[in-house]
Amino acid sequence: MKNRKKEVIILAIVLIIQTIIYVICGINKSYIHMDEAYSLGLASYDKVEIQNNEDFYNTWHNKEYYEDYLSVQEDEKGQYKQVYENQKNDVHPPFYYLLLRFGMGFTEGHFSKWPGIVINIVIYAFITVFMYLILQNLFRGEKRAKEKSILLAFLSSITMASLTNVIYIRMYALSMLNILIITFLHIKLLKSKEINWKLLIAIGISALIGSLTHYYYLFYLVMLYIIFVIKYIKEKRYKELIYYTLTMIGAGILSLIIFPYSIQHMFFGYRGQGAISNLTDIQKFLSNISLYIQKVSEFGFNNLLYIILLIIIGIIIYKIIKKKKSVNDKEKNKILQMIAIPAIFYFIIVSIASPWIELRYIAPVCSLIFVIIMYLFYELLKEIMSERKSNIIFILVCTIILISPIICKIEPEVMYSDKKEIVNKLEEELNVPTIYMFNSENNRFLDDILLFSKVNESYIAKDIEKTEENMKNILKGKDISKGIVVFINEGQNNDEIINIIKKATNLEKSEYLKRLNACDVYYISANQELK
Repeated sequence: MKNRKKEVIILAIVLIIQTIIYVICGINKSYIHMDEAYSLGLASYDKVEIQNNEDFYNTWHNKEYYEDYLSVQEDEKGQYKQVYENQKNDVHPPFYYLLLRFGMGFTEGHFSKWPGIVINIVIYAFITVFMYLILQNLFRGEKRAKEKSILLAFLSSITMASLTNVIYIRMYALSMLNILIITFLHIKLLKSKEINWKLLIAIGISALIGSLTHYYYLFYLVMLYIIFVIKYIKEKRYKELIYYTLTMIGAGILSLIIFPYSIQHMFFGYRGQGAISNLTDIQKFLSNISLYIQKVSEFGFNNLLYIILLIIIGIIIYKIIKKKKSVNDKEKNKILQMIAIPAIFYFIIVSIASPWIELRYIAPVCSLIFVIIMYLFYELLKEIMSERKSNIIFILVCTIILISPIICKIEPEVMYSDKKEIVNKLEEELNVPTIYMFNSENNRFLDDILLFSKVNESYIAKDIEKTEENMKNILKGKDISKGIVVFINEGQNNDEIINIIKKATNLEKSEYLKRLNACDVYYISANQELK
């Protein structure tokens, strides 16, 4: 009982520390990615994109117009039907968005990053707990197994990949939790010698929620299922195989009953078609895998993956030369294989299927890959030196991984600290009439919607003819004494547009402010310099 209490206290301290780290990262998050804008809009608005509004282009709007897309209004609280309807027209299942809608109800009427971040912080508390439980099974029977498990679970939750996952307002943290829960339940199933109905029901519910969170989850689930089918057939446990299969089929059928549009999304939607096309493109295989391994190294291991892998290879070569035999714990090996094979399969398939090379797509298995490699690293160390020396080296490597982001100046991928200045300038110093010279062939407006929710007056000039007369008409009646801000997205002649606007407004000074994800931003004024 005393040891149990100590374990809970240590775990609680770890969760508090990681939560503090998450909150600090959340405070410093200065911008949102286009997909985060989609998340907020899909969870709160009555259309998939704000650009689908009939009155969106070629008219002036105030900031509340854009905030409406990014927030739940007072009269919309408790209404979830529209979220479901939005997802019919999107490319993802609805569970995460329903959860986000609930969270956004606490910040009604205005944009806030915190509902999405707080949801992820809570999710990551469970992620750390389940990672700890999984690691306990790997370190079972070893000295200080609990301490090693807590250390690795904590470390996996504060890598740059995890910190990115926490402050990224998307479903990937939830998908990761789903993967860890289904993994933990299958570890219990692996140990079970007879039919456990409660466990099968838990597996079915977990599979259901996972499939309603993200479709890539199914890659992990399918491989997990195949492993257990092979296991049951080899062991001639056909009755258990039947019940296990029926559980998975039941979860799949129930998922389709709840959200039948999944079939359309996966096989006939543009994203599903794109994934299928990528999977059949052999040329992409090696290049994508290589690029994603680099992502894992940078954000999953803070740029130390290759060093750790070299040490592992070196130990293996040393063992072969010295003819040292490995300790063979069959149960632990089975657990390791059960975790590693689906994680690697997910990584490979998603690396090929994903539309872009982005960390978020592999984020749900990044921490699993991290703990697998670190576990192997530790176990191999133990086979060539004393446990004491192994522990010292292991803790040293873990410490280096922990502090390396400070040394290498790595930050979470979607913190956008470089955007903080432009957000503050537009909201406080340069809250002047703002024009977006919009080229619809390069539509990434949602990448910058946050900025338009900060300024009082803005105009989205879609594909207009760039003439002095048109610019005069757009700005007619507007107070431009303090200047104007101009956004120009890709595919246009920036200098030409700026010169036309200067002639139309008699404003003499133009200053380049910032390159955003898809736009260049300029401040045009009479003659004053920016502070």
